[in-house]
Amino acid sequence: MTERGTVQHADVVVVGAGPAGSSAAWHLASGGVDVAVLEKAEFPREKVCGDGLTPRGVQALRDMGVDTSAPGWVRRRGLRVHGGGRVAEVDWPRLDSWPDHGLVRTRRELDALLAAHAQRSGARLVTGTTVTGPLLDDAGRVVGVHGDAGEDRAPVTWRAPLVVSAEGLSGRLAKSLGLLRRTDRPLGVALRRYARSRRSDDTYLDIAFDLTADGPTRDSLPGYGWIFGMGDGTANVGYGLLDTRRGTGADRRAILRRWLDTFPAADGLGEDDAVGALRGAGLPMALSRGPAYTRGLLLAGDAAGTVNPCNGEGISSAIESGRMAAEAATAALALPEGAAREAALHRYPARLRAELGRHHRLGLGFLALLARPAVVRLLAARGLRRPAQADAALRLMGNLTDGRDGDAVDRALAVLLRLTPAT
Repeated sequence: MTERGTVQHADVVVVGAGPAGSSAAWHLASGGVDVAVLEKAEFPREKVCGDGLTPRGVQALRDMGVDTSAPGWVRRRGLRVHGGGRVAEVDWPRLDSWPDHGLVRTRRELDALLAAHAQRSGARLVTGTTVTGPLLDDAGRVVGVHGDAGEDRAPVTWRAPLVVSAEGLSGRLAKSLGLLRRTDRPLGVALRRYARSRRSDDTYLDIAFDLTADGPTRDSLPGYGWIFGMGDGTANVGYGLLDTRRGTGADRRAILRRWLDTFPAADGLGEDDAVGALRGAGLPMALSRGPAYTRGLLLAGDAAGTVNPCNGEGISSAIESGRMAAEAATAALALPEGAAREAALHRYPARLRAELGRHHRLGLGFLALLARPAVVRLLAARGLRRPAQADAALRLMGNLTDGRDGDAVDRALAVLLRLTPAT
């Protein structure tokens, strides 16, 4: 165990100040834990994302004490789905357990807001610090991290009994312990840019499986295009391939460009309307890296592969996993070092699988269907003609139900989830 440079101390070090890291930090600090959040960038910073939050994401924010009625949050009532040659507007389900609306906000604003929210709760936010590796004791347990801080890249060591990795897909700390991403689980890829568009104030978020005039193709599946009006004169437009293992290797940028070319010029979605560069990012899904706890290190968000394989949405599960990691860490730190503390920490990956794993396993089956153009065309054409079926599909894809306390659809989904093994 070798420290280098300046040495700092905390009860818990969280690496990464995205939604997962800020959620973990807020819940830890709110529970009286001394937590330091290390972020390599300075806020505000860019993050590739569709910028849309489902009702599950809205609830996760509310559980953090975020006021989603404040200025800057833009409500969206549902999805406008293009598929099988049909277009249907589907409102978010009206359920007792979840809000009846989604939200949009750029990740540039969202991540800065959540980090500041964690800071106000008592978390120490340290930006401009790149974590380079774990600090290990003689038994190989993580007892802190090494990093480079500031413009001069001065070495720094942060010591802590527990470390939460919310680093994203890279998962540097996890890799250093031999926790590699499972290649038998899907990895998605998302491309997005902003455009000056008259669709900016649209109350529905556009989701398209028909990315050509002839409908879905093998090149574009399993995936979809999106147009999310941001309410500020721009729209977030993009394309996500949800499982690169099933892709044909087609040029994803060309797929997005050809799809956007099918819209009228007046919609403001063409090359001349672009604001900023086209950016891409990976989407690790289906709890693709684990275990989510080992040897003093907890994984949250993309570092654990929590992106929903049904729709490629990751903000809600990132926030939820940050909360679960924080609750496990808080409970563990209240116990003496040893077997009892370790048992409390090992309950975190089990809880993560219990709360997300079954839905993710269903998502793997969904991706297999979504890879077949004929199946997508048939399901979309029939489902979009029947509002009840479209509502049920939205509940399943968004992991939005009232469970056994809900209606017949919710009860059926509860049975389906109960019979599905966790990932």
